[in-house]
Amino acid sequence: MAGISQQDRLRQDLGLGGKLSERSRVRLVNHDGSFNVRRNDLSAFHPYNAYHTLLSLPIPRLLGLMALGYVATNMFFASLYWLAGPAALDGAASTPFARFQDCVFFSVQTLATIGYGRLVPATRIANVLVALEALVGLLGFAVLSALLFARFTRPTAKINFSQHAIIAPYEGGWALMFRLVNLRSHNLSAVRAIVSFAHWVSDGESRWREFDQLRLERDSVMVMPLHWVVVHPITETSPFRGMTVESFAESEPEIVCLLTADDETFAQTVHARTSYDRTDVVWGARFRDMYLADRDHVAIDLNRLHDFDRLDPPVAV
Repeated sequence: MAGISQQDRLRQDLGLGGKLSERSRVRLVNHDGSFNVRRNDLSAFHPYNAYHTLLSLPIPRLLGLMALGYVATNMFFASLYWLAGPAALDGAASTPFARFQDCVFFSVQTLATIGYGRLVPATRIANVLVALEALVGLLGFAVLSALLFARFTRPTAKINFSQHAIIAPYEGGWALMFRLVNLRSHNLSAVRAIVSFAHWVSDGESRWREFDQLRLERDSVMVMPLHWVVVHPITETSPFRGMTVESFAESEPEIVCLLTADDETFAQTVHARTSYDRTDVVWGARFRDMYLADRDHVAIDLNRLHDFDRLDPPVAV
């Protein structure tokens, strides 16, 4: 983009650093908003990452992991009760397999502090195991309760971006457009968008990845009760100026959008991300209207978010 200094260009590299972003030709941000980054130093369940991992897991996986931990804990303590000997639990069966079943059910009762009273610890080691399991149960349920509370009260944005960005007619010229909508029923205010265009350029001898922050028709809206079409007019200062479909594809482009908004329900800031590569950008198209006929409300059809009609693509923009 003309008129931008080298220092300003370095500030637009999404925080990856100039050298790092130039060493890899892969996509930087996936379409679902996750960063296409792999780090091999710390696993997802390393103590530094375990809490964030549990907060970020999908609900079915989180509940499945909790159920697996519950079963594993009970099986562990049931094995210890069984190894403590036939006399450890008063009222347990005499055969080995039946006694192990009683140990499992006794562990469940102890961990959950139920205590029906049919099975009771009869030896010192059994009482020590009961004390340890009761402590594990109290701490475990406290941690799980805090985790679930934090999970369900943590504000998150459920922003759905259009599957494609398009090069569409705009005020006698062309513009890059994509649109987004808030899928949740609560309101978002002070919605702000930053769009960066990453592409490879060459001077004949070397090749490097360049980042240009795109100037938008409007980079913020006060409220977003409906949908928002993000528009970058392709003017004389636009990095898209003079590009063709072929030159655009050869530059291995990636259009990254970072969205921030204020969630009025939680009074906190939420974030959303997406990116479009050359396969996600349609040259010569127009989004279909999302508005519905409604005499009492301003209505849109969310199912039309991704719909567009193809036009004759421009030779160059």
